[in-house]
Amino acid sequence: MLMTASFAPMAMAAAPTIAPDKTSQTVRKPYPNYKVIVLNDDFNTFQHVAECLMKYIPGMSGDRAWDLTNQVHYEGQATVWVGPQEQAELYHQQLRREGLTMAPLEAV
Repeated sequence: MLMTASFAPMAMAAAPTIAPDKTSQTVRKPYPNYKVIVLNDDFNTFQHVAECLMKYIPGMSGDRAWDLTNQVHYEGQATVWVGPQEQAELYHQQLRREGLTMAPLEAV
């Protein structure tokens, strides 16, 4: 004898959930640069300031150091270097140790 079976679905399968496509767009924000600023004072000589700039700021020429030293004297301050925070902190600390009057590091 042949038996036929009737198969009724036990439960309706839920429709698959479709997740929205993830955007693989990453917004990259560059790290800010920092300014190293020397301030005018009444005790550092032009010679000392210029020599410190040439000693500690990479690529600083004698002419550029004297231009910046004059700017410090006549305008009250000069930005002597701009770049990444870690290097800015190093140059700032080195110049301060030499007795130069420094403004706090400033993000650009």
